[in-house]
Amino acid sequence: MSIPTTAPSGEQHVLSHGPHRAVVASVGASLRRYDVDGLEVVMPYDEDAIAPAFAGMALAPWPNRLRDGQYTWAGRTHQVPVTEPSRSTALHGLVSWERWTAVEQSASSVTLEHVVVPTYGYPWPVRLQITYALDDAGLTIRTVATNLGDTDAPYGLGFHPWLSTRGAAVDACTLRVDATHHVTVDDRLLPTGIEPVAGVYDLREAASLAGVELDDAWTGPTRDADGLSWIVLAAPDGHASAMWADETFRAWQVCSGDGLEGIQRGAVAAEPMTCVADAFRTGDDVITLAPGASHESTWGLRLL
Repeated sequence: MSIPTTAPSGEQHVLSHGPHRAVVASVGASLRRYDVDGLEVVMPYDEDAIAPAFAGMALAPWPNRLRDGQYTWAGRTHQVPVTEPSRSTALHGLVSWERWTAVEQSASSVTLEHVVVPTYGYPWPVRLQITYALDDAGLTIRTVATNLGDTDAPYGLGFHPWLSTRGAAVDACTLRVDATHHVTVDDRLLPTGIEPVAGVYDLREAASLAGVELDDAWTGPTRDADGLSWIVLAAPDGHASAMWADETFRAWQVCSGDGLEGIQRGAVAAEPMTCVADAFRTGDDVITLAPGASHESTWGLRLL
């Protein structure tokens, strides 16, 4: 069911399957809420609110930060708008605050589409189609990006859900991140290198978040027998919000929300990313989309 609205979050696409209920908003193709038997998996936000801290939004054609909004591709230097002035970075791509269009919908799924408008900073018409689908196991999100232009396009993808603590303090929760390396950063939160996980950054086994502040990335995702890497946020109610990502996602970002308006350490962001920050400049894990080529990525959420 789709509900038209003039609210900041846009049109509302309500999905249900058994005990599962999700609402996907058209602005940013954002997962505005997802719960199972009334238990929150992600932190919801109101239809009439501006999504706090990119809550639930798609991040493309790059996730995370791009230094000074500048990069070079195929010998040509490009400049995109600096959207995080305090750090002089271009944050989370070009589509988070755009209205997406539903092109297919059923009771339990919706496909939203947006074509990036070519600009001098990113002159490629990349079509993005994101399908949110509920089933007995949980929520699955599949993205297909297609280059509609006539030259190779740089591409990266991420998502920004905030995992719910279901009313508990973040300090009372534990976190597991399936990854072997931590990304070191400078004071602009731009990468300076990677290091083996250690101390508070070694989350291969669930660890307490008491007193731990995070706005960090991990690489070297470890995978289960199905090829999936996981982040699991466990709360004192005995349940856990769990996110999985397939092999196309090469990194995780985690943010504990300290000092962020609308969050204030009330949830934990778990962000699957195909590449880490500044990838358009470094070239690390940037996907090259040839003319007419498509790239597919899949991740999902469950209540454990």
